[in-house]
Amino acid sequence: MKILMFGWEFPPHITGGLGTACYGLTKGLMDNHQEVVFVVPKAYGDESQDVRIVNASDVTLDLRNKVFSEYWEKLKYIEVDSILVPYADDDEFYKITRKYFHHSQENESVFSTNYKFSGKYGQSLMEEVRRYALVAAQIASQESHDIIHAHDWLTYEAGISAKQVSGKPLVVHMHATEFDRSGENVNQVVYDIEKRGMEMADRVITVSNWTRNIVINRYGIDPNKVITVHNAVEPANQSDYCGLEKNVKEKVVTFLGRITFQKGPDYFVEAAAKVLQKDPNVRFVMAGSGDMLNRMIRRVAALKIADKFHFTGFLKGYEVDYMFALSDVYVMPSVSEPFGISPLEAMRSNVPVIISKQSGVSEVLHHALKVDFWDIDALADSIWGLTHYDGLSKMFISMGKAEVDKMKWDNAARKVIQVYQSLL
Repeated sequence: MKILMFGWEFPPHITGGLGTACYGLTKGLMDNHQEVVFVVPKAYGDESQDVRIVNASDVTLDLRNKVFSEYWEKLKYIEVDSILVPYADDDEFYKITRKYFHHSQENESVFSTNYKFSGKYGQSLMEEVRRYALVAAQIASQESHDIIHAHDWLTYEAGISAKQVSGKPLVVHMHATEFDRSGENVNQVVYDIEKRGMEMADRVITVSNWTRNIVINRYGIDPNKVITVHNAVEPANQSDYCGLEKNVKEKVVTFLGRITFQKGPDYFVEAAAKVLQKDPNVRFVMAGSGDMLNRMIRRVAALKIADKFHFTGFLKGYEVDYMFALSDVYVMPSVSEPFGISPLEAMRSNVPVIISKQSGVSEVLHHALKVDFWDIDALADSIWGLTHYDGLSKMFISMGKAEVDKMKWDNAARKVIQVYQSLL
């Protein structure tokens, strides 16, 4: 079976869990003897050589092809006169939009023969989504394939256009909904793209039952075509940082993720303050970037815990492994987490984890402490327990490591293959 797959990012160039999940699933499919052609807006040349990557920036549109005359009208509904800048705070958004309106030149048309994607999240994001849909039509008319698979809303229009060209079944993969990212203050444009993508798809794969329920109840998608396939984690290799000395005597408690509403960083800060009131000999680390970063820095200062609280900025690759090697506890207090791969990565690195009950990963993990994201007292108590009772910590380390080692992408890929086969 040959799968034409559309993503927005691919390791090592990632901004979060989406690219990691795409790589794991792609590798799992290939290990199960499936052929995958993975399309990204911009390839850098240092991606894994095991996967055939198609760089959308290298695709030249043949505007004489009737594919485009048929698709132009269908594309107009997302011609929005706005700038979508995910994960920017008010100050950053002002700077970007001011520069855009006063200093930018006329953008290249999405219908130009050649177009270079930035592959970034920024002021031209919606323009790139439109262009990606056109490029997908071109690729689908040239590449033989049996199934089309599109990851998250940025690629749903691409998946739809590929389906309209080739007539092949479309599977869309919902890694995170607009309700996860924005709460009730959804971006209507993004919501509409998500809804249309799932309505046009032959099957919708969600990364958890938590997300499946949102898809059915908030988007009105037919439950019969929504299938849950939980994420997994890459097998553990012997870490280069095994036995690393921390050079600090205190226990280290880590938050690693986007510093946004969805991830609950404010609950982590408040719980840290409660723990430090009882024991000042604990250090807290917030690793990541996002629109709430400055607010969290100000809150840490206001709570007078800055001498025990560290901000690292965005970490990737070996830096994540290094951070886990320094950590005694990992915390994921997400408000709404479709899945959450980072707790699996922490457990794989012998770090006990605390996760919110409002997460998809809580459906499959048994050897993790689980709390409601809003329950700061319970979160603080859990942190206290894992940093002060060695027997408790050692139990979660040993049993959690054994549990997560069984959660392989090969198994997830086999479930995805079953979804493909049901459509063929």
